[in-house]
Parts: sequence; structure tokens; C-alpha cells
Amino acid sequence: MTDAKAVELAAVTKRYDAALAVDAVSLKIRAGSYCCLLGPSGCGKTSTLRMIAGHESVTDGDVLIGGRAVTEDPPARRGTAMMFQNYALFPHLSVAENVAFSLRMKGVSRTARLTRAAELLELVSMSDYAERKPNQLSGGQQQRVALARALMTEPSVLLLDEPLSALDPFLRVRMRSELRRIQRELGITFIHVTHSQEEAMALADLVVVMNEGRIAQAGPPREVYNAPRTPFVARFIGGHNILDDGGRTITLRADALALAPADAAGEANRRATVREIEYRGPDVRVGLETDRGESLSAVLAERAFFERPLEPGAAVAVGWRPDAVHELTPDG
Repeated sequence: MTDAKAVELAAVTKRYDAALAVDAVSLKIRAGSYCCLLGPSGCGKTSTLRMIAGHESVTDGDVLIGGRAVTEDPPARRGTAMMFQNYALFPHLSVAENVAFSLRMKGVSRTARLTRAAELLELVSMSDYAERKPNQLSGGQQQRVALARALMTEPSVLLLDEPLSALDPFLRVRMRSELRRIQRELGITFIHVTHSQEEAMALADLVVVMNEGRIAQAGPPREVYNAPRTPFVARFIGGHNILDDGGRTITLRADALALAPADAAGEANRRATVREIEYRGPDVRVGLETDRGESLSAVLAERAFFERPLEPGAAVAVGWRPDAVHELTPDG
């Protein structure tokens, strides 16, 4: 099995003519971890991934893999493999031949490369489809084949560019579990670009939230969710309310808000009117407008909501525990 390697970015910058795509990003990703680069379109996450892969040149700074500077190395010398968003399978080759293609280019014998391909197809639960062509596969099956092909070179670091974005929601959840299982089984470093907060939270040991070419926050998923550093991170991660509280900016998780009848709570933090009700199965989201003109969301367990259901237009008291308050640092 290939040894996992740490990845480090040292003040890495990428410019496209006058446009600054990545602005002096520094980051350490430990060997054998699952890292998700997360952020909106245009935040620099894909450019960062492509610089690690060697598919984009670095304008300034250094990329280190396993402690070795690889900034000037071509992709083939970095010990990385890239799984692209569109999978890029060869339509005229069978599944097995697609997976074995990189070894074919290296002159490995047909028997040896197909034996290795069979091992990887078993890893991704695609052994029964080895002789099919890509157009005979579903999107999820093509994704598995692309993953097996990327692993064929036994990389120390696997780079994934929005690998689940083309899948339907049900399959996306299933493939998240598969990716995590395979990463743990192989023990190599995965770096995964996504714009989905849910995907990053489900997969990553390290979530790196990017905005305007910089890292807004990096940390374990639970830390980022419970203690967002800035209003941007709180809004992008979702599930948070941002308020001005006596001159300081604070955030409160939506599930930390408690609602009571307007006349039943003498020490409510806010008075509000229910504007919308969104039933989501296990929970219910209640959209609120406070008497100060603030928009809030409260998330209530389904059973708790229907024990005392609310309707749009209802007046409520909104409260929260003091320890639910998290103070933010201004963006910028």
C-alpha cells in the first residue's frame, strides 16, 4: 500500500493576468487525512487544487508534498492523482481497460495491468461491470470507475474536483459514504473540492472554507460549524443566525433558538412574528421577523413543533441560552 503524504501550501498565490485567484494561501494537511476545500464559485478552491496537482502553475509560493517542494515538478512526479469532475472516461474502452490505461502507457503487460484493475474494481464494487463500456453505466457507476482509474497509479495524495456534483441527491449521499470508506481503507490523503457544505461536513477531517482567494477558516467540521470565525463563514456554512447584540456581532445556531407564545415569556431575547413554516421531515424550520426588523430562522424537532404548532402571522417570544452565543470577527 502506498504511504500517505502530508501536503503543505506556503503562501501560494495564483494570478491570471490581472486577476488574483489565490492570495498567499498557507495550509497544512496532515498525511492520511480527508480535507475538503469549500467555498462559493470563484473563491479559488479549484485553482488551489490544480496547483497541488501541477495542472496550474504557481505564481508565487511553494507546494510541498511529503516535505518535498514540488512547485516546479510536472504532475507525474508529484505522487498525486486527479479525479476530474466530468470523469473523462474513454468511450471506446471497457471499464477494465479504462482503469488499466495508465499502466498501459507505462508499458506494463496486459495481464499485470488487468489484474491490478480487477483489484481496484473490487474496491469500488464494480467487478461485475468490468467488460462494459462507459455508456452502459449510470453516473454513479462511471464515478466509481473514474475513482478506480485515479487510484491505479497508487498515489500518495488523491485530488477530487467536485466528484459528486453530477449525481442525483440520493446517489450523492451514497457515494459520500463510499468515498469515506475507500479513503479509510487505503489510508492515503484525499483533497476534495466542493461547494456543498453538507458534503464537506460529512466527509472531512479538515474543512477549509475559502472566500475571495483566501482561507476564511480551517478546522475540523464540528469546530467550524459551532464556532465560525466571521459572518461570511457563518452564512456559508448555514444553520446560523447573525445578529447585532449591543454593538457586537454574534451568531446563534438555528437549533439553539426556543420559541414560546408571546405572552408566556417575560425574559425573551426577542419578540418576533412567524413569517414562514417549512416542514422538512425530521424537523421544521420557522422563519421569523423580529420587532427590530431582523430575519431569524429557528429549527425545531418535528414532534416538538407539532405539540404546539404555529402558523404564519403568529406572535412569539424568541429565547436562547447565554452559552449558545458565539461572537464573530468582522469579515475582511
